Amino acid sequence: MFTRSIVLAPLILGWACAPHADPSLTRSGYDVVVSNGRIVDGTGNPWFVGDVGITGDRIVRIVPAGGLATARAARRIDATGLVVAPGFIDIQGQSYTAFLKGDGRNVSKVTQGITTEILGEGTTPAPANARTLAIDAANDTAAARLDSTFQGSHGFDRFLSDMGRHGISENVGSFVGAATIRVYGKGADTGAATTAQLDTMRAATRRAMRDGAFGIGSALIYPPGGFASTDELIAEVHETAPFHGVYITHMRSEGDHLLDAVAEAMRIGREGGVPVEIYHLKAAGPRNWSAMPTVIARIDSARAAGQDIGADMYPYEAGATTLASCLPPWSAAGDSTLVNITNPATRARIKADLLSPRTSWESLCQLATPQGVMIVGLKAPADKPYEGLRLSEIAAREHTAWPDALMDITTREKAGAGAEFFIAGEQNIELQMRQPWVKFGTDADGAAPDSTSEMGHPRAFGAYPRILGRYVRERHVLGLEDAVRKMTSAVAERLSIPDRGLLREGTYADIVVFDPATVIDDATYEKPSQLSTGIREVFVNGVEVVRDGNHTGAKPGRVVRGPGYQSGTP
Repeated sequence: MFTRSIVLAPLILGWACAPHADPSLTRSGYDVVVSNGRIVDGTGNPWFVGDVGITGDRIVRIVPAGGLATARAARRIDATGLVVAPGFIDIQGQSYTAFLKGDGRNVSKVTQGITTEILGEGTTPAPANARTLAIDAANDTAAARLDSTFQGSHGFDRFLSDMGRHGISENVGSFVGAATIRVYGKGADTGAATTAQLDTMRAATRRAMRDGAFGIGSALIYPPGGFASTDELIAEVHETAPFHGVYITHMRSEGDHLLDAVAEAMRIGREGGVPVEIYHLKAAGPRNWSAMPTVIARIDSARAAGQDIGADMYPYEAGATTLASCLPPWSAAGDSTLVNITNPATRARIKADLLSPRTSWESLCQLATPQGVMIVGLKAPADKPYEGLRLSEIAAREHTAWPDALMDITTREKAGAGAEFFIAGEQNIELQMRQPWVKFGTDADGAAPDSTSEMGHPRAFGAYPRILGRYVRERHVLGLEDAVRKMTSAVAERLSIPDRGLLREGTYADIVVFDPATVIDDATYEKPSQLSTGIREVFVNGVEVVRDGNHTGAKPGRVVRGPGYQSGTP
């Protein structure tokens, strides 16, 4: 397990001397030597020029530049003028399909320098039982199409193991979804769980933790996860504490009720006895942008008082999720969303809710306004001409009110349409990045530019290069070493992932080599499936998965599990 003393321990001692070759190194060979690079080791310490030797899946030598000049190596990379850093750890990935059913390469992620991806926001394919499979099938969700076999006492273990066996280019781990736990015990109905149902949820949570979950991940704007009360979540989170779990949350509100949502997240962590991590921190909608300094002050105050709370973020003004998330949560209770929105009486009630000035639930279409909602991921032939248009434009073309257009598209697309919501403020993005407790993630599914015909969010291809190019090099919002720390060791330490997130002798050889002068995202909202520039080489467990910016086809990724993992327990 990472400790602060290990993370901050110096990697070198007495390196003030002039570089020299260690004679012993000439007698032993390396699989790879990366020489003369600017070593940014992930701790936040200043870079230094050095050589890195890799043997098998480990970093075995880090010395000043020239120290491995005469060492034998099967492959040698001259990194002069380039940065050599630990592989980036995406704390909020969504690449379930790539890891379970796709080709496993996850090109858009590894070409950003991502070597480890963590899943688990709200829902996970496991644990599974008749209740979870029924609700997934009713709403035709991706989870239902991924796998229906993760049932039984070790369903979460099988979910993780199946990803590892599939053949993947990144390492992968997962939180267990709070919504999945709720459906597993209660189903999709609203209301408080009974004592028996809550006992089932607690038991399922404990099993998932023993199977290697990092903790519980909630997404409280989406039904049925949002039906859970604070007390229910505390009870579930409390079960993760003996396993050193983390409560990570897409809070109940990022908009009009943001401060209340932060308070709830803090309470859940405090009473559950675990650290708290806030997914994709933001103040949503222009009317709420001014709340961000208060949010930061409250997190700082909680930390000063001894509560372990942090957050992560992505570097874009637009978020992305399903278009159906604009619908009020009550509309998904019991029967499926698709059944409810085709009922005339229910449809009229939904429309009235959507047009009300303020709502008690998180109305993303209202926060972004219909002009700020870009529709993507359309499959129905009738809808393809609308790809990339704003909701307001589609409503105008169909000569209808925007709530009707929203429900019509949701029906035709079987609740599968995506949307990008322009809700964050650039000033807040920069303010958040500067906070020492912030980390970075994509909140995106991986993709390959040669295998996707649908528009998505540019963060799937460009989040990390965007930070390094736009916010480090061009805008000087944060320093290079701090940016890399927030992409690497800060996440590994938060999740207790051993031997990753640092460049240090003995750690796994997850390494990214990039050009600090050219690294940048090329993906845009209009053309999101474009690979980034400047990421030269990427190694996962000592195997080169990106060479000269191109995917090699290698799939050396492994499963990473939480600190409570207990192999073979009943």
